[in-house]
Amino acid sequence: MIRVFLVDDHEIVRRGLSDLIDGAEGFEVVGEAGSVRQALARIEAARPDVAVLDVRLPDGSGIDLCRQIRSSMPEVACLILTAYDDDAATYAAVLAGASGYLLKNIAAMRLLEDIRAVSTGRSLLNTAAATRAASSLRDGAGDDDPRWGSLGLRERQVLALIADGMTNRQIGERLGLAEKTVKNYVSSLLMKLGVETRTQAAVLRLGHPDL
Repeated sequence: MIRVFLVDDHEIVRRGLSDLIDGAEGFEVVGEAGSVRQALARIEAARPDVAVLDVRLPDGSGIDLCRQIRSSMPEVACLILTAYDDDAATYAAVLAGASGYLLKNIAAMRLLEDIRAVSTGRSLLNTAAATRAASSLRDGAGDDDPRWGSLGLRERQVLALIADGMTNRQIGERLGLAEKTVKNYVSSLLMKLGVETRTQAAVLRLGHPDL
């Protein structure tokens, strides 16, 4: 049985999704929420296999919610389900660790197939779309940009793993570092690159794969 949790601020959307998923063989909706705050507490209690998240929520972003879920509960796969086809949001979803970015006009059977796929660990994200999004966001920094030279070896390693969509916890496990140490490296590399967010840093990194 694939356990699914729904996050959308529109009750009628949640009800429709719940009816569809609960009515399908092998699926069970184990909880719902209409906000980031509700979702974090309820998902931790329900421990679903897949969380289906809207992007726009009254108290934050479904993409930020995805990042928090993946950081604290990496066994929960996240599917972004939204009405907005946005390259930047697609790439942000990659960085947040989402397994897919779907539009709400998706066919019912396709949605069920995609939920089943990500529950087994598959990723539905289109790498080409993510790369195209990065190209549209890139600020044009050249290979001789002095900011790259200011990064130490560990900072470069952390940056590369951020660009791969890893959370701080996952980066720490990969590099054998404490999560707090990773956070310090992230803060340092953001400052050196002159950017404010992980997304911005990862976009720069994607544009310079040889670093």
